[in-house]
Amino acid sequence: MPNDPSETRFVLHFRTGQTIFREGDAGGDMFIIQAGRVGIWKEIEGERTTLNVLGKGDFFGEMSLLEGQPRNANADAVEDCDLIRIDGTTFNNMIRNNVEIAVRMMRKLAVRLRQADERIQELLEGQVGARRKAAAARPAAPVAPQAKLVAEGGREFGVGPAETMIGRFDPVTGLRPEVDLSEEERGRSVSRRHARIVVRDGTHYLAEEVGTLNPTLLNGKKIETGILTPIQDGDEVTVGGVRLRFHREGA
Repeated sequence: MPNDPSETRFVLHFRTGQTIFREGDAGGDMFIIQAGRVGIWKEIEGERTTLNVLGKGDFFGEMSLLEGQPRNANADAVEDCDLIRIDGTTFNNMIRNNVEIAVRMMRKLAVRLRQADERIQELLEGQVGARRKAAAARPAAPVAPQAKLVAEGGREFGVGPAETMIGRFDPVTGLRPEVDLSEEERGRSVSRRHARIVVRDGTHYLAEEVGTLNPTLLNGKKIETGILTPIQDGDEVTVGGVRLRFHREGA
């Protein structure tokens, strides 16, 4: 998303229940939600079926913009909302001037695709009971010990039991990583989504995110983008210009 969306295009205001567009409408633009919520729905066998409810920082309508096809769903304001309209020319300028925008959009689209895949899987399974039975049959994963990252100034950041994102707060999308280094450095050497710590079978791993502009170091050595690298108690993690110390409970 642009760094300053208010300068990209004028903001449109929609009241609760107001139509933004209808399925079949021609559409050469997309929208970013600056405030409020938007419902995406289709009429299936005469009944309204909600596909998604989007909030601040989400975008929609991008398929018509990219493909030049009519809208494939309906969009209504679930509550009063402010939308930033992005047309094709503005979109092209955004992508050319800042590759991080394209990466962030791809990440959001990847999340939607994963959610759609999960929904399809649920429909194929057919019943909630079948899903619960399958989950109960799976062996419990090893419990990971508690861990944390400590900045040079002494500030501590907890590391979650599954996956912990390291980066900076994104004021456009409203997304904040679990380890938010916005206050640790002002030079913006840390990307919005810079790296993550992943737990597998009780072991912690460090991985650098795709699209990161500055390197991620583990004990002074650069790690490969996207590769899970084991991390031990006492290891030094350097994210852009910020140095952190990794600690595991009981190590």
